[in-house]
Amino acid sequence: MKKYLIAGLLFLPVIIPAHAAPLKVAAALPDLGSIAAYIGGDKVEVFSIGRNNGNPHAVEVLPSYMIKVSRAAVYLKVGLALDQWSDAIIDGARNNKLITADCSAGITPLQKPAGKVDASMGDVHPDGNPHYWLDPANGAVIAGNVLAALKKADPANAEYYELNCARFKAELARRAAGWKAALAGLAGQSVISYHSSWIYFTTAFGLTIAGSVEPLPGIPPTAKHLAELVDIIRKDHITMLLQEAYFPDGAPQFLARQTGIMVFKLTPSCGSVKADSYLAHFDEIVSKLSGR
Repeated sequence: MKKYLIAGLLFLPVIIPAHAAPLKVAAALPDLGSIAAYIGGDKVEVFSIGRNNGNPHAVEVLPSYMIKVSRAAVYLKVGLALDQWSDAIIDGARNNKLITADCSAGITPLQKPAGKVDASMGDVHPDGNPHYWLDPANGAVIAGNVLAALKKADPANAEYYELNCARFKAELARRAAGWKAALAGLAGQSVISYHSSWIYFTTAFGLTIAGSVEPLPGIPPTAKHLAELVDIIRKDHITMLLQEAYFPDGAPQFLARQTGIMVFKLTPSCGSVKADSYLAHFDEIVSKLSGR
């Protein structure tokens, strides 16, 4: 009897414990998503709504985004009124279990208007400039906000997330020292920007923005304004113009012809939500500006 029992057991199906599905994390921009991918490791599946080659102020709200967010556990917002389109996506997703994290929490905003903001000032954000992820020090703040959201959504893996967050912050600090060393020769120099995307980056690395192609944020340049920039560039011997890749080339190329200024076409956001993308983005920018 025992022999037949053992033989029967050999034909029973083998039950393999199911692994928990990765936590789905939606990020407004790839920078937030990349940091989440680093901290979340193999416990998360991250996707980004915005793309690095698109204007983050103007992301079209599509039903497909709402469907994806309806299946997510966490949504990472930029905040500081940059991604108001995120609110429309979140509302449309109708996901009552979604944990929404404002990644600007704890950031000290730059260029925060002192008085009342109105349309005559252009696309000015009343809570301050929202491109804060371009300061490596703020990357560590973002990581803390991402960590809190992941732990809330998945407390069983809290220790795993904490360890990865600590690793990210250590790697960020190590590489930031190298970036500052590479750009040390440019410290104190003035640059021209196209839009107001670069104030956190220039502040972090000791550069000064002497003027912008846009006379006001979001307002196209006039001939008079460009003539004024030509005078500033020549008077201050400015050699670099930082242009976001999604803005037209006409005005920067005019300034280049008139003054010889070098135009650096850069994306304010990293290329993907891969775990190394946020850090690699700084590598790319620093390499281009330093000529290394």
